[in-house]
Amino acid sequence: MKFNTKAIHGNQHPEPITGAVMVPIFQTSTFVQSSPGVHSGYEYSRAANPTRTALEESLASIENGSNGFAFGSGLAATDAVMKLLNPGDEIIAMDDLYGGSYRMFTRIYEKYGLKFHFVDMTNPENIKDKLNDKTKLIWIETPTNPLMKLADIQAISDMVRDRDLWVVVDNTFASPYLQNPLDLGADIVMHSATKYLNGHSDVVAGALVVKDEELADQIHFQLFAGGGILGPQDSYLVLRGIKTLHVRMQRHCENGQKVAEYLSNHPKVGKVFYPGLESHPQHELAKKQMRGFGGMVSFNFKSGSEDEARKFLENLNVFTLAESLGGVESLANHPATMTHASIPADVRIANGVTDDLVRLSVGIEDIDDLLSDLEAALS
Repeated sequence: MKFNTKAIHGNQHPEPITGAVMVPIFQTSTFVQSSPGVHSGYEYSRAANPTRTALEESLASIENGSNGFAFGSGLAATDAVMKLLNPGDEIIAMDDLYGGSYRMFTRIYEKYGLKFHFVDMTNPENIKDKLNDKTKLIWIETPTNPLMKLADIQAISDMVRDRDLWVVVDNTFASPYLQNPLDLGADIVMHSATKYLNGHSDVVAGALVVKDEELADQIHFQLFAGGGILGPQDSYLVLRGIKTLHVRMQRHCENGQKVAEYLSNHPKVGKVFYPGLESHPQHELAKKQMRGFGGMVSFNFKSGSEDEARKFLENLNVFTLAESLGGVESLANHPATMTHASIPADVRIANGVTDDLVRLSVGIEDIDDLLSDLEAALS
């Protein structure tokens, strides 16, 4: 079954009692038992709920995994992965990554004995310098937020295959439509399902997908015992969003490419960060690892002026200045003061997230309207 069909039908079945084509919203906390411990497979919604189960089975299908898990947010999913580790374990993470992940790693889990190394994974050899017997997890973002760096998932997975560790890939920016990390050797795929999977900016959700059954059991325990579940209403909305993921991503990619090309030729724009441009240092890796280049575009100004970036953001009309990404509507973001504000300024700037950097989540509106909006805001 090909992706566009899996997004709609993968691991999905009509509701057995009524024959409903779409899974109902099972808005219930508990389920009847015919005798103590004897039930239909559901007993309490923290452990499992039929609406969430339908979503989790869809997640497994579109990421080519065996088990999917739906969490209350992307950070709740990340938190569950961190809880698989023990004090003294070490983690190697991408140097350019979502500010919320960096905040969780450094301000929550370091004090519980986990040690984090942040490296530039655009060269897999950089990971070797930090590998040791205590390394238990490699955390990859690709493309990264917000600088659109790529990491070679296959090369990194092959490099550590004989070690006792997990490779985790945050696949939020690419979505399963463009990239499937499990097929490239990763052990766990993470999503902020708030973003492209849901696609309508009306849900906060997270997801993990794995292939290994033993690992699946460990993650399910974290979800059940930790309680970071996704409710049935939100599960229904994400499942509905996945059914149109392929058609939305096609337009995101088309518009993203045109926006990146437009910005690359604008006299006020400095550098454009988009893997679909031939000028991107990892354009060839993007062509090999991804099936398209996505709708996320970042850029800075030739002037290097934060004031110019702020003026641009304030003058947008079709693009909306707001947190988040991946919805049908185009959003604009100032990472230094928004998504990456929790990263210390010296670390953030050293990694390239400068005060004049702007991140665009290019939506599915008419491209002429988007380009006209950018032109007016840049003038």
